[in-house]
Amino acid sequence: MSPPPSPNAAQLYEQDVTDGDGARITTDPCPVCDETQATRRFAVERIETPVVVCETCGLGRFHPMLGPEEIRGLYPDEYYGEPGVKFQPLVERLVRWVGERHISFLCRGLDPGARVLDVGCGRGVILGPLADRGFEVHGVEISAEAARGADPRAEIRIAPTLRDADYPEAFFDEIVIWHVLEHLADPRATVEEMHRILKPGGRLVVAVPNFESLQARWSGNAWFHLDLPRHLYQFPLSGLRQLLERVGFHPESDHHFSLRQNPYGWIQSAMNRGHAFPRNALYTLLHRRGADEAPPYATGLRLRLFALGALMVPLALAATVVETLLRSGATVHVVATRSPGASATSRADA
Repeated sequence: MSPPPSPNAAQLYEQDVTDGDGARITTDPCPVCDETQATRRFAVERIETPVVVCETCGLGRFHPMLGPEEIRGLYPDEYYGEPGVKFQPLVERLVRWVGERHISFLCRGLDPGARVLDVGCGRGVILGPLADRGFEVHGVEISAEAARGADPRAEIRIAPTLRDADYPEAFFDEIVIWHVLEHLADPRATVEEMHRILKPGGRLVVAVPNFESLQARWSGNAWFHLDLPRHLYQFPLSGLRQLLERVGFHPESDHHFSLRQNPYGWIQSAMNRGHAFPRNALYTLLHRRGADEAPPYATGLRLRLFALGALMVPLALAATVVETLLRSGATVHVVATRSPGASATSRADA
C-alpha cells in the first residue's frame, strides 16, 4: 500500500471522518484482550484502512495497521510548529501555564533528585518545570524536529521506539506518557518496555483520550480527540486499565478533569458536528505560522470561528464539570505503579 500524500498545514487536521459500515470482521488479536472480532467503525479520507472497534474491550484501531512510511507521512514539519512553539502566542502561554500547574501532581511523593522520564516528550513542556524542582529529567522522542526547543537540562534520546532508546532495567522512579500512547503502532510493546525500565514500586502516569467518554459518544465521527489518522488507537478507559494490569502494573487512580484538553474538545467537536466549517478549523487557526505564511481561511471565516469559539467557552466549561462529576472525562490520565517483583507478560506467552 502506498503512503497517503503528506498533508500541508491547511490540510493537517481537516481530513474527513465518516462512519463505517458496521460490518463484523476478523482481525489480528487485539493488543488489549486478544479478541479477533471487531466492527468497522470509521473511515478516514485518503486512508484506505478502516478504524475497527474490538467487540470485547472496545479498543478502536486501524486494521490492518498503517505501515511505518504511512505513519511518518502523517507528521510533516507543520505538525510540530516553530522550534519549541506550536500555537499562537496567547494559546501557547495558556498551554504552558496549564502544563506547569500539573507539575505538582507529577511530583507528588517523589524523592528529591528522582529520575523522571517523559515518553514522547515533544517540546518538553513538563521537563523544564520538573528540572526546576530538582528532579533528574529524561525524555525520549521519535523526531528531533519535535524536540527542538526542549529544556537543555533534559537528557533526550531520539529513537523510533522506547525499546530502541535502550534504557537500563529498573532505571526510572516515574514515567510519564502524556497523550502519546494512542499515536504508537505497538502500544502494548511500549507499556511492556515502560514496565521493564521502571523501578519496582515506581509510578506510571499515562494520559489518553477516553473513547468511552460522554464527549466521545455525543460527538461520534465529529469528535475532536479522534485526531484521525494520527491516533492509531482509540482507548476506552476500561481498556487502558486492562492493558496496564495485563502487563503487570497496578492502576491506582483515574483522573477525569483536564482544563487543557476537555473544554476545547467540546468546542471543536460541536463545530465539527455542525458542518458549517472545515473540520477542526478553529484548531488549525490557533496554530503558529511562519512570518511569511498567510493565515488559513478568509477574514470573515476567521472572525466567525473566533467569535463562536469565545461564545462557547462557558458551555464547554460547564460540560467539562459535568463529565468530571460523572467520571467520564473526554481525556483521562491513569496513575499506576509497578508492583514489586511483577514481570511483564511476554508477547510470546500472551
